[in-house]
Amino acid sequence: MNIQLEKLGLLEQNNENNDIADNHKRWRTIWLSDIHLGTGGCKSSILLDFLRHNESEYLYLVGDIIDGWRLKKSWLWTAEHNTIIQKLLRKVRKGTKTYYVPGNHDEFARDFLGVNIGGVEILNELIHETADGRKLLILHGDQFDGVMKYAKWLAYIGDTAYELALQLNSGLSYCRRKLGLPYWSLSSYLKHKVKNAVNFISDFETALAAEAKFRGVDGIVCGHIHHAQIREIDGVLYCNDGDWVESCSALVEDFEGNLSIIYWRPTNLTTAA
Repeated sequence: MNIQLEKLGLLEQNNENNDIADNHKRWRTIWLSDIHLGTGGCKSSILLDFLRHNESEYLYLVGDIIDGWRLKKSWLWTAEHNTIIQKLLRKVRKGTKTYYVPGNHDEFARDFLGVNIGGVEILNELIHETADGRKLLILHGDQFDGVMKYAKWLAYIGDTAYELALQLNSGLSYCRRKLGLPYWSLSSYLKHKVKNAVNFISDFETALAAEAKFRGVDGIVCGHIHHAQIREIDGVLYCNDGDWVESCSALVEDFEGNLSIIYWRPTNLTTAA
């Protein structure tokens, strides 16, 4: 799919030394994926708040940043979506080393592998070395999804059903806000209650960890399945940075090399490993 880049605006914790302002945090590295700009499910206002309060030396955009599948069907591009792109490019201009690893929903960007756009380098995969010397393979992960690999038509059907679940979730979230209740994802709850979905996630994580072990690296960072996680599998560190349609989560590295998952809420919770 050919999307005009200018239409999307593309052309235009504990260490006090890491605190750059009140309520602001500076990390060594931030990983974001599965933002799905161009869809109604994208939690753009929450992501913008995260971007305003978090800075980093390195920023990895690990696929499905722009949802080309959805934009093929109908154009949905809000002012907040445009602001997110501008905010990311502003970080690049301020010196953040930024890399974009396309996923299946933004596979159009794979036509530009090796190209630098506005200071953002587009790569199919790459290795990140943490502050404590660990080597992490970074890729989106759709290459290890059997449905995507062998029955892409089924993935399109699943995407439509998933979008419906997100629409229902938006209505539920509105009601919960009116009642003063915290954010909660119906689609995420359903996905992790269905046995086949749970088995798929487990198989996916195992396959990614096996790939990392085969490549001789210490770990792997991916997205794709919208399930934030940090855990060790067969001696390899598996990290998934989550998404911004359900969990509103990111993977971060501090200046000692410690990795954490941030769930961005009014009261932020982190899961470290």
